[in-house]
Amino acid sequence: MKHVAQAIFRETLAALDIRGALDRKLARAGTVIRAGGTEIDLRGYREIVAIAFGKASFAMAEALNDILAPDFSCEGILVGPAAPPRKLAGWRSFVGAHPMPDEQSFAAGRAILDRLTRCDSHSLIFFLLSGGGSSLVESPIDAKATLEDFRQLHAALVKCGAPIEEINIVRRHVSATKGGRLAAAAPESMKITFAISDVPPGMEAALASGPTLPDPTTLADAERVIRENSLEGKLPDSIRTALARRILPESPKPGDAAFGLAHFSLILGTHDLTHAAHHASESHGYACVCDAETDNWPLDKAADFLLAMLAQQKAEWPGHRVAVIAGGEVSSPVTGGGMGGRNSAFTLACVPKIAGKKIAVLSAGTDGIDGNSPAAGAIADGETMPRARAAGLDPADFSRQSDAYHFFEPLGDAIVTGPTGMNVRDLRIFLAEPD
Repeated sequence: MKHVAQAIFRETLAALDIRGALDRKLARAGTVIRAGGTEIDLRGYREIVAIAFGKASFAMAEALNDILAPDFSCEGILVGPAAPPRKLAGWRSFVGAHPMPDEQSFAAGRAILDRLTRCDSHSLIFFLLSGGGSSLVESPIDAKATLEDFRQLHAALVKCGAPIEEINIVRRHVSATKGGRLAAAAPESMKITFAISDVPPGMEAALASGPTLPDPTTLADAERVIRENSLEGKLPDSIRTALARRILPESPKPGDAAFGLAHFSLILGTHDLTHAAHHASESHGYACVCDAETDNWPLDKAADFLLAMLAQQKAEWPGHRVAVIAGGEVSSPVTGGGMGGRNSAFTLACVPKIAGKKIAVLSAGTDGIDGNSPAAGAIADGETMPRARAAGLDPADFSRQSDAYHFFEPLGDAIVTGPTGMNVRDLRIFLAEPD
């Protein structure tokens, strides 16, 4: 079952076709494109500008180039977590950092803001967004805030265990590249955003911290997130002081004129992920059901719920192999200094729960990255617990140290894909054989 689960995961990744998805959302007939519910004649613009950032930025940028060619081209800025595999004509590239920004993240933020301020009513701007953008592109609103301040802020946020949409409320209110501010930087231009979502459905303003969408939250909400997650003492002095003195401007809200010419479309999201995994599971002979409830649940609560769901599947399909598929993320606060992320931590939590049972559990990030580890996640089955004991590995110890990667790596059960160029949230696969 472990081999089958890994095959399902890899087949799911292969089924997520960025070029095909963008083709469907950006229909072009000659000089006319239909995007975001509007029809646009490309001949009506002096320039086409493209801003692509996130873990899927290169694939999205290349797809846009292909769709516009050979009649049209764009001037683009591309920001990803690694150097692009090949040069794209007309594009300037930056390699930012994730999950904490670096000097290139700041340089990319300045370059994007500078380019947008030179756009006018004769500019057509494409924004191509995907997960990871919050740290890959950064620029502080308050000039007193330094790169080190923002690294300290991002570290505190990603380790606090809060859901991504809560984390990004804070980010949107201290950054010049988030919370609708990129749209506001070119108020007279037509702006088309295409996005690959790594956030819960309906919370698209959290994707890359919503650079082109109105911000439905306020500075008061940011203060609440900081308070509820006990972050006051973990923030850098510059940001804590700016928030306390109320000197930061409020982010653009719904109804702001900057969004009058702005359109937003998702091209891939959680539904596409679970649909592809469902199809792959059935192709391997498993009666499959998908879960949509456990997104952002605490790790142990989600594990118990999904295992109960798997047991129900077995009861409803006696004598059959069954599967449960879940997309989204789980909440997994960092409690130690080890290596790993929420996916390997989730699988580790399942190890004692499935010991001795004909069950396999896989949890992995579709971006190929799990926290600070080189793996995408991990896989376990009913034999993992006795194998671990024989190797002198105690799941509880590794869980306390937030070191799930070093539990699974010596067992050969860490899932390593390398960066995938995709980011459609995490995928959890539960498989069970008949008793």
